[in-house]
Amino acid sequence: MSEAPAGFAGRVVRWQQTHGRNTLPWQNTRDPYRVWLSEIMLQQTQVATVLDYYERFLQRFADVRALASAELDEVLGMWSGLGYYSRARNLHRCAREIVAVHGGDFPRRAEVLQTLPGIGRSTAAAIASFCFGERVAILDGNVKRVLTRVLGFDADLSVAANERSLWVHAEALLPSRGVREAMPRYTQGLMDLGATICLSRKPSCLLCPVREVCTAQRAGTPEDYPVKTRKGKRSSQSLWLLLARAKDGAVWLQKRPESGIWGGLHCLPAFDSPESLRAALANTKRAGAKLEEGEAFLHVLTHRDLHLHPVRTTCARSTFSGVDGGWFGADEWRVLGLPAPVRKLLMS
Repeated sequence: MSEAPAGFAGRVVRWQQTHGRNTLPWQNTRDPYRVWLSEIMLQQTQVATVLDYYERFLQRFADVRALASAELDEVLGMWSGLGYYSRARNLHRCAREIVAVHGGDFPRRAEVLQTLPGIGRSTAAAIASFCFGERVAILDGNVKRVLTRVLGFDADLSVAANERSLWVHAEALLPSRGVREAMPRYTQGLMDLGATICLSRKPSCLLCPVREVCTAQRAGTPEDYPVKTRKGKRSSQSLWLLLARAKDGAVWLQKRPESGIWGGLHCLPAFDSPESLRAALANTKRAGAKLEEGEAFLHVLTHRDLHLHPVRTTCARSTFSGVDGGWFGADEWRVLGLPAPVRKLLMS
């Protein structure tokens, strides 16, 4: 592996100023609430998807106190469709902790930010760097790719000790002059390089501002980095979703457990088999009801393929007396936190 290249940080800062992304709505601000919100939304989600959600979220929750005072159901409703709903639950918990413990002010140091719900080491560093100019390294997926290529770091990042070693190298590359002004540019520059130039496949090395100090580019092997051998296994699951409507159009929804798939969201009753669905109905006033099974469809999660089977029926509101859940009209369920495929079914 090569030594830390001289002048690396300066190259990144200068390139970001003239060629990086500078017009996104969460840029050109040192408001930690807006930066934090964008960082959480952008985890495993494309910029184009986040843009609309970010603006709508800010219109409803203008600052951390507004978010903290909201009910979780409303937060999940605003998040509905973005996926990875644990992010929204942690966002809400974090806002309440910032208000309760820190008086509504974000801590200024990454070390403290990292103790808050849903804020990991890299996210904490991004907030501290962007908003407070702290000299601290980030290491998200894009940045790992940039740095491993520049350094020729070929250790397997699925090994925790190797990732810790990369953190040390990332810290050694940080700007050392004019830190308060340079750090936001440098941090954003690394993100921009990974998102627009140093792509996982077919990187645009000729356009890269650090190509002259990049080990992988000199060797002609950028696509060999980063090295990570352990990959998550995909699983498959089939679920039968009971779409029960009352005569007035209301639908029956239940709240999912906090842990597991679609945790904490409102959802159509879900069953592992058509037999278990019918068995559940047998315990209600809807035993023997006519069921219409619709066409199954695939919903893809990060590590799991869901094969969803909608089953429709019409029934009286008294059908589910004594069963956990509730009837929701269209004006009510539209603002709830719903899994994307369930929202799609209800709107079809």
